[in-house]
Amino acid sequence: MINRYRITQSIRTILLLAAVSVSIGCSPAEPPDETVATPIDSDWIDLIIAGDYVVTMDRDSNVIPAGAVAINDGLIIAIGTAAEINAQYKAKGHLPGENRIVMPGLVNGHSHAAMTLLRGVADDLALMDWLTNYIFPAEVEFVDPEFVRIGTELACWEMIRGGTTTFVDMYYYPDVVAQVAEQCGLRAFVSATVIDQRSPDAESAADSLVKGKTFVNNWQNRNSRITPIYGPHANYTVKPDQLAATREAANDAGVPLSIHMAESPFELQFTRDNFNMSVVEFYDSISFFDGPTIAAHMVWPTADEIKILAERGVGVIHNPTSNMKLASGVSPVSEMLNAGVLVGLGTDGAASNNDLDMWEEMRLASFLQKIDKMDPEALPATAVLKMATSGGAEAIGLRDSVGALEIGMRADVIQVEFDDVHFVPTYDVISHLVFVADEQDVASVTVDGRLLMRDGKFFTLDTERIKREASELAARIQSALAMRNQSTEE
Repeated sequence: MINRYRITQSIRTILLLAAVSVSIGCSPAEPPDETVATPIDSDWIDLIIAGDYVVTMDRDSNVIPAGAVAINDGLIIAIGTAAEINAQYKAKGHLPGENRIVMPGLVNGHSHAAMTLLRGVADDLALMDWLTNYIFPAEVEFVDPEFVRIGTELACWEMIRGGTTTFVDMYYYPDVVAQVAEQCGLRAFVSATVIDQRSPDAESAADSLVKGKTFVNNWQNRNSRITPIYGPHANYTVKPDQLAATREAANDAGVPLSIHMAESPFELQFTRDNFNMSVVEFYDSISFFDGPTIAAHMVWPTADEIKILAERGVGVIHNPTSNMKLASGVSPVSEMLNAGVLVGLGTDGAASNNDLDMWEEMRLASFLQKIDKMDPEALPATAVLKMATSGGAEAIGLRDSVGALEIGMRADVIQVEFDDVHFVPTYDVISHLVFVADEQDVASVTVDGRLLMRDGKFFTLDTERIKREASELAARIQSALAMRNQSTEE
């Protein structure tokens, strides 16, 4: 009888040959278990990751007790019980599974990574006040390539520590963001921001689009983990013809768009006043959805607009913490999921969150739907964990390669340690992952089969340098803001 989680030797050989042909050439980190000698035998594989539970997030939502995942050349080549995997494969490296849950890495579908350096600069404000009176001016004054490098490195440190393996980013100097993501080992969609105002790296929408085309062209096919895309900011900062031109550029390059959409009551009123339509209807009217679209926030769609989102295959990214903090509203996530809309989760930037903790986003997403519907069964743990993994991957167009532990998919795998007091007792693994776990519980992070973190040790980041540089830059920003505030008062 053939075990559904095992592959025969012949299939294994085919997959390994295929893996070699598609490998990006990232060699795995040094074997995490130094007691295992590097073998000469070609039958040895790169890594086995074990766990008391393997939460696959596959299409059948399988959970394997005492399981393991076999990895070679950046691909998952087998999944099954630890006994089966260890009997079938010899590995250069092993991550033991005692008190560990193995699962796919988390997918952060909307972020502004470098804004970690603006964490706490302006709090307790409404979206448009926060954005136009504090964030936009601060960015013009302080954001440069050094700011973006340090801020993105800080964000990568935080995301890796918390088990995020893929993120979708929208910020300035996208070349710098892409370089940092490439070096730190994460998988990223990096947006070239298009906005019709003077910004840190462009003078106008036309200028930012020209520079965006150069960025996308330079980074396409450069590294399979890094996907260059376009990021028009919103319909209140980018004119209709500019939005259409950005859509055309994205389609010409064959890449998605990431955009803020239907986020706040202001945006709804702006769209009605200027276009005599609701927000999603406006975008549909200019054929904006005629290509892969990642729509962040989506707090205020109507029932008819939800149908449009489903029909057009728009990937919606829910950002519960940011939406709550800025009092933007409660997104109708349950209604969108019921209508067949692809919905993932995101943190937004740390200036409006104020962290990049996807575990917190899971909890708050579920709780918001429960209290909004006054229904404790709304958005259960299984649904919200899917939003953070396979569903999030599908929303951004990567379901065939990440977001689940399936044979042939990229090896983006994390281990969650569950021996802390808040896991005692553990009756339901899925429930505990959503309602109990936090970023401090992540024990190891692997992307493309490369170990990025294990037990608090980071293999691709100099965390001491990042902390020092971030603190020094933050001190300069704080000093400049104090001087500006003082001159304003005088």
